[in-house]
Amino acid sequence: MFSKNLLPLLLASLAVVRAATVPPAALSPITHNEFGDPHTPEFIAELEAKQAAIEGADSLQGAAIAVTTLSAAQVSSNKPFSYYAAAAYCAPARTKAWNCGVSCSSTSGFVTTASGGDGASTQYWYVGYDSALQTVIVGHQGTDADKILPVITNIDFAPRALSTSLFPGVPNAVRVHNGFAGAQENSAAATLAAVRTTLSQRGATKVTVVGHSLGAAIGLLNALYLKIQLGSGVNVQFKGYAMPRVGNPAFANYIDSTFGTSGAIQRINNLKDPVPILPGRFLGFAHTSGEIHINSGNVWDACTGQDNTDGRCTVGAVPNVFAGSTSDHRGPYDGVTISSSTCA
Repeated sequence: MFSKNLLPLLLASLAVVRAATVPPAALSPITHNEFGDPHTPEFIAELEAKQAAIEGADSLQGAAIAVTTLSAAQVSSNKPFSYYAAAAYCAPARTKAWNCGVSCSSTSGFVTTASGGDGASTQYWYVGYDSALQTVIVGHQGTDADKILPVITNIDFAPRALSTSLFPGVPNAVRVHNGFAGAQENSAAATLAAVRTTLSQRGATKVTVVGHSLGAAIGLLNALYLKIQLGSGVNVQFKGYAMPRVGNPAFANYIDSTFGTSGAIQRINNLKDPVPILPGRFLGFAHTSGEIHINSGNVWDACTGQDNTDGRCTVGAVPNVFAGSTSDHRGPYDGVTISSSTCA
């Protein structure tokens, strides 16, 4: 059941007020938005036409909407990155010394290059190197419920263009969540400098950006930023957990065309977590490809395409926030809980 305990997104908490008068069973993504607000008849007609067009395109694509289950080895290979995403919740002094509880002890071969942020105006971040995985790691903090500014960031969803100085060459049609873009800009220069230092020191050619919740949204933007700034000689990948939608369809398409759809971008969602369905598609937001949805029994399903509506994928499993469970937001992700509580 939906509760008031939604960690990062105050937007979703608005639905709690309506929950007593709008039964979940009565809601439909055609007649109501994610928060239970009824659409106008004109909007419903337009939405039905769009849905019919989408369904027609889906039927033509066939394999493009396929869902495949990951092997045990594939699931296990993600665990180090889950720990790295959890470590990003820990204060810079902890990640600099790589002494942050289970997340650090489970990735003991990691060496930090730099860390920063204050957890309020600038989310925590760290950069370092994993010699076993042979990749630079860039971690971005998610939303801490004890800090109000990150929460405000999450509800500041007005779309905006990306900075042309940070993201040269991005198509004019691309728009992203204003708060997420601002949060990424706050640490962009520092993370880029640390990544360049690490690549040079280690002779590395691979960078993996990780984050959870707000940290995943920042991380996706930073992965794009790093790919543009570092050039084709560096392989940039992204693993985001419980990521909200970051931009419009033009942004999602640009990410897909820039990184491809063969695993460089992965967004991992757990069970009935409602955060990945926010901000709503009715607001003009869209997900990139690359979803992996964790279903009951720790079954990890790879969902082809953007916002796959199959019941084994998030949009199909959580059509609105009333169908979600905020307790799933922290995981577990193959046994790994991602939150600030793991930093002790």
